[in-house]
Amino acid sequence: MSWAFLRDLLSGVNKYSTGIGRICVAVVFTFRLLVFVAAAENIWKHEHDEFECNIKQPGCENVCFDHFFPVSHIRLWALQLIIVSTPSLLVVFHVAYRENREKHHNQKLYKNPGKTDGGLLCTYLISLILKTGLEIVFLVLFYKLYNGFKVPHLVKCDIKPCPNTVDCYISKPTEKMIFLYFLVATSCLCIVLNLSELSYLIFKYSIKCYLKRHVKKQQ
Repeated sequence: MSWAFLRDLLSGVNKYSTGIGRICVAVVFTFRLLVFVAAAENIWKHEHDEFECNIKQPGCENVCFDHFFPVSHIRLWALQLIIVSTPSLLVVFHVAYRENREKHHNQKLYKNPGKTDGGLLCTYLISLILKTGLEIVFLVLFYKLYNGFKVPHLVKCDIKPCPNTVDCYISKPTEKMIFLYFLVATSCLCIVLNLSELSYLIFKYSIKCYLKRHVKKQQ
């Protein structure tokens, strides 16, 4: 899978972000995307082949694996990375709209098309809210799908066509659990950074509006 699109998207958004936003982009790129590509993808690469049950009943291993892993951790993580980064396109599209509008009218309509003020500030705030919400949704989804943030060494399965309760063993459970905790930690960090940036922008805008009103009253 090529991650060039996501990398270019993060690089483009970085130009219009605040200091906190740039830290968040660095966290997503360094501690999530690069870790995913360099290490995590290989750990789950043969998870189905290495999933073993203590019985060779045809179809038993397949249904047990599907029951305990309805969606692969690594595929769900990849989906999370893509979907959580998608709201940033709103900012990129809004800046592109401003630039195209200036070209169409052949005049300078904005002091800086990439400056987060007015409509672009609203778009930026909406993108932060969406990203935070999606991060939380995926954390809940992980928790619900796998009954917590852990990877057991042994699971017991009694689903047909298994003739009775069989023991199934997951490969490299400790290593997978470490990466799962890392995934959860980075998601929580991104949520904190998004909320911090959201609070900072709202506070900054509130102060700006207050000062404008104060100046008008003085005049």
